[in-house]
Amino acid sequence: MRITDTSDLWWKTAVVYCLDVETFLDDNGDGVGDFAGLARRIDYLADLGITCLWLMPFYPSPDRDDGYDVTDFYGVDPRLGTHGDFVEVMRTARDRGIRVIVDLVVNHTSDRHPWFLEARTSVDNPYRDYYVWSKTKPKNDAPTVFPGEESSMWELDEKTGEYFLHSFYRHQPDVNIANPKVRNEIAKAIGFWLQMGVSGFRVDAVPFLIEAPKDTEIGDPHEFLRDIRRFLQRRSSEAVLLGEVNLPYRQQFDYFGGAAGSELTMQFDFIGMQSLYLSLARRDPTALIRALRQRPEIAPESQWANFVRNHDELTLDKLTEKQRNEVFEAFAPDESQRIYGRGITRRVPPMLEGDPRRIRMVYSLLFSLPGTPVLFYGEEIGMGENADIPGRSSVRTPMQWDATPTGGFSSARSSRLVAQPPGDGYAPEHVNVVAQRDDPDSLLQHVQRLIARYRASAEIGWGEFEVLEHDQKAVLAHSMRSDLGRFVALHNFAERPMNVQLRLDDEAEDANLVDLLGPERMPLDGGHVSVELGAYGYRWFRVSRPGDGRLG
Repeated sequence: MRITDTSDLWWKTAVVYCLDVETFLDDNGDGVGDFAGLARRIDYLADLGITCLWLMPFYPSPDRDDGYDVTDFYGVDPRLGTHGDFVEVMRTARDRGIRVIVDLVVNHTSDRHPWFLEARTSVDNPYRDYYVWSKTKPKNDAPTVFPGEESSMWELDEKTGEYFLHSFYRHQPDVNIANPKVRNEIAKAIGFWLQMGVSGFRVDAVPFLIEAPKDTEIGDPHEFLRDIRRFLQRRSSEAVLLGEVNLPYRQQFDYFGGAAGSELTMQFDFIGMQSLYLSLARRDPTALIRALRQRPEIAPESQWANFVRNHDELTLDKLTEKQRNEVFEAFAPDESQRIYGRGITRRVPPMLEGDPRRIRMVYSLLFSLPGTPVLFYGEEIGMGENADIPGRSSVRTPMQWDATPTGGFSSARSSRLVAQPPGDGYAPEHVNVVAQRDDPDSLLQHVQRLIARYRASAEIGWGEFEVLEHDQKAVLAHSMRSDLGRFVALHNFAERPMNVQLRLDDEAEDANLVDLLGPERMPLDGGHVSVELGAYGYRWFRVSRPGDGRLG
């Protein structure tokens, strides 16, 4: 792929870091993280190599769904600070070369949002049509996206005697995007935060956002996404839409806006993530390779976002029942570690039984596969979940900065913390930033090195993906090729060392493989090379050709 002007395409080679302000650092000692605390840790993120900070919802909220139940799309939750504190974080991040994107949660509101409070006062209230109502409970009623917790998508409003739609929890009524006034309100909120300096939005549950109410004609629902993208580009040419679209690849292609790339800028690769865990369970990369090959060809300006963990359950919904059970047995053998019949409530290190070889190999994959890597806070130090916290919240514990009982997150008593850290082998005493910061063999230092090499290898974000031929079934060998050069990576999914006979037939005989994570330089003998891989080992290389001027 030939790269021309990349000045406004920063997301193609970004390193995205997701955090929740209320669990990152508490500055005022009340047990809740805040923007003042986050501002104190921007230098830590800059040193790590982060280039884009994704903030989970920080808007005013009853906090019944970790902030995803919003009462004011323009505000800052008073527990977390003020607009002034937000601006200080923006300024500090920009000074360190870090862009900020924020969660856009506009497919529903809290039932305490002023719109809904007005809407439920009477059937002829001006805000009534901001939501979706039915005089009777629809016959095609079904459970929400949280099976076992919400048995119906329709809730009776006793005052008006009608039912409102909620695809998520009953305290989160769906907005009616068929109403032009609602669309205008969404655009105004987007415009407000762009004016505050953000570089885009992570768009929550996109398919639910553009889904029109039953029996309502709005034309092509994707036109709404195209409208948002056009509005975004008019306000800020550098701004992105990172979409949560957990659908098959052929439908994700439509959410990109097809070959034109006119809708979402980036999308999370849920299929690739789930296939990765199936490959890890089988110790065989075949499932992951199949998924990567099935990715549709997208516009050069579009991008896949790779992740191995996020703030929700680790969903396995796109695997078959047999495949899902394989992953459950490998990584969530206890029923309490599973949720909704489709997901896992654990972080990566406990799932991999703390094996540092497998953990490091997984993060090597995250930073070397085609796309943009996304980290969930605490992954860089190997944080575990708190199994005593039920459901999805088990992974949303405070960041562990030091070995004190509260992990240096807060000066408040442990009982006042917004959430309790784990108390097992992943407690702050054993897993924290301070202990790993100056340890060259720590996971933190490992991730920092991977980020540095990834940032120096633009081929990963821009290049054309190719699976390379070799003789070991348990190894994934791939290359990323662009006019900037050629990047090659090998990953061993097996628990035994092996020698890999790698073929690069289209390379010149005087080319070399330069080790990007070590000192080795190996000549390509007629396009062939022998590579040693340890158990769960990995290697990164760059193809060096005479006169190309690359330092490796």
